[in-house]
Amino acid sequence: MPGGSAGPPRPWQNAASMQQFTWKGRLGPLELDLSENTFAPSTISTLLAETMEVTAEDTVIDVGSGSGILAILAAKLGAKHVYATDVAADAALVGRANAERHGVADRVEFFSGNLFEPLPPDLRADLIIGDVSGVPDSLAAESGWFPSRTGGGASGSELPMRMLRSALAHLRAGGRLLLPTGSIQDEPAVLAAARSLFTNVRQLAERIIPLPSALAEGEAVRKLLAAGVINLVQKGSRWVWTARTWECAAPS
Repeated sequence: MPGGSAGPPRPWQNAASMQQFTWKGRLGPLELDLSENTFAPSTISTLLAETMEVTAEDTVIDVGSGSGILAILAAKLGAKHVYATDVAADAALVGRANAERHGVADRVEFFSGNLFEPLPPDLRADLIIGDVSGVPDSLAAESGWFPSRTGGGASGSELPMRMLRSALAHLRAGGRLLLPTGSIQDEPAVLAAARSLFTNVRQLAERIIPLPSALAEGEAVRKLLAAGVINLVQKGSRWVWTARTWECAAPS
């Protein structure tokens, strides 16, 4: 059966908190376990998966791994080894269980910790998936999208820019970083940082995403729009934002 069976409850879960998620993106369907601390795969995850290119000899780092889905896909696409990190306390347990379910645990290692901090300092990758939270803290708190209720800083650009600055130390010469951005963050600041650090930044894809009406009419969005931090467009009765993925090439 695609994705494997649900199996028994995992050690970090109880009957009340246990969740199942069906990934329907690239290489899906895949069944995933989620704990109450796990960020569930999103439209951004789907967009990153669609644009991710991996070769058989690649070493990959997945920063902000959540359920582990992108790390698992990188392994299934042929990566030699994948290192995945996430700040959630049980991220390593959740990711490892999902990797075991889908037969790639021998090539994927999961670590709980902030950005690259849990990784060996001399580790160098061919590809980094930089999928960290990139929405403003006020929007994260009001939306409920993130179990921690925290985002990527006041403008949603602070955490992604910190990730970009740290990433070069873990990329091989000529390596690539896969970066998501969106118009519900200070996107120009993130891209300016990327272009100052990497030799080439090229857009891979974009997708228009509706913003839930209750959120679009909320105080957080109103203040962020007034401050010019985010950019929404009205389509009929809905407000929408644009998600984009970029490939950032490290100096050779």
